[in-house]
Parts: sequence; structure tokens; C-alpha cells
Amino acid sequence: MAENLRESFRVIARSRQGGEVRELRGVSIASAGAAFQMFNTAFLSSPVASEGELERRILTPAVHFQARGLEWSYWVCQDWLSSRPNRRARKVFERLGLRHAVDLPGMIAEPVAPPVRPLPELEIRRVDGGSTRDAFCGIGSTCFHVPLPWFEEVFASRTVWERFASYVGYVDGDPVSTAAVVAGGGGVGVYNVATLPGRQRCGYGEAVMRHALAEARREHGAGRVILQSTPAGLGLYERMGFRAVTRVSVYTT
Repeated sequence: MAENLRESFRVIARSRQGGEVRELRGVSIASAGAAFQMFNTAFLSSPVASEGELERRILTPAVHFQARGLEWSYWVCQDWLSSRPNRRARKVFERLGLRHAVDLPGMIAEPVAPPVRPLPELEIRRVDGGSTRDAFCGIGSTCFHVPLPWFEEVFASRTVWERFASYVGYVDGDPVSTAAVVAGGGGVGVYNVATLPGRQRCGYGEAVMRHALAEARREHGAGRVILQSTPAGLGLYERMGFRAVTRVSVYTT
């Protein structure tokens, strides 16, 4: 889970001229160098045994990002924290200048279960820049409540789509839903599953996601599938055979 999550951000960071991927002591950094702080990221690269060790691993990326004048975020798989730093994590992060943004269930399926109902027919195109990129960014901006220029900046490079394999579903020529997959960490991670308001509860998100996973199986072979669920998607993912194995906490400046 942790390795695939880190790899997804590394793919984006490496695609950008101002991006950085660095391994520091106990901390991985994958920074897009963007205005959107969720893509200037730090991660634990090994388990944390004490509160003092957690503090050091927060201060290390803080120095990195402050030197570059970037807002940033820290993504933490909770099972990498032993009991005391886990209980105290939110207070430690807040004391060092990062607020808690969200907790996401980290989920795995081995394998994904078949559909419980027929999926809708729609045209699905792989993103390769141009109009498909515009549709991917527009849907992401709307559904994740992020300013469109921020989303477009993160996904500005055409090279990002080589490994951040992304798809847009169209109904009668209109883009309605997206999904992306990244191979790494011994599995395939699912990201950016989104459907426009007014088009939800029609099965479009599931259809695009299953198409993306089928393409990933064709390119990389079968294996475990990993994702971080939002509350809105939890029921769908459970029906698809995903089970929660950890919690991913996100902290931001």
C-alpha cells in the first residue's frame, strides 16, 4: 500500500521539469513543485517506533519544502506507526505546523469481484494529452473541489500519462467519468476515480475503473489491486471485493 502510493506521486513528480524525487533518512519525498500542496508530498519510508522519531521525520521534509517555498502534505499509512506515536500523531503533526486533512481507508482486493449488475455502455478513451487531458482535469477539478489551473499544472506534461495510465468515459460524446492506475509496489493502484455530479449512480465510475484495471492486467499481469477510498466510494469498493487493511492519514500545511 505505502509503496504503491509513493510510486503514484513519484510518477507525477518525475514528469515535471520542477519535480523532485528524493530519499532522505526515513522519509521519501515526491514533489511536483506545484501550487496544489497535495502533490508536494512526503511519506514515511520505514516504520516509526517513537514519538521523537516521528518528530524528526516531520521536520526533515519541512526543511526541504520551506527552502523551496512550497506548501506540502504528508501521507501516512497508520500501521507504520507503533502504538504511542500512532495515538499522538495528530497532536505531533499539528504542533509542527501541519493540520489533519483527511483519513482514507487503505483497501486491497485479491482479486476484484465481478460486477453485481450490468455495467453501462460508454466510450472509454485513454488520456494522452489534448482533449482527453482537458476532460480528465475538468472532471477532477469539479469532483475533488480543486481549482482547475492547479489540476492542469500538475498534469501539464504529456509524459505523465505514460505511467499514470488514465481513462475518461464518454456518454453521447460528453466526458462524464475518470479513473487512473499506477503499477508499483507489487500491485496496481487505482486513483482519480470520479464522476461528474448529475451523472453519478449510473455505474460510469465503476465501468471506467474496471476498464482501467483490465488494461493494467493486460500490460502488467494479474495481482493485487490497491486504493484509498473516499466515503462516497466505500460501498462500491466493498461490493467489488476490496477490504480495508490500513488507514491513510493526510496532513497539510
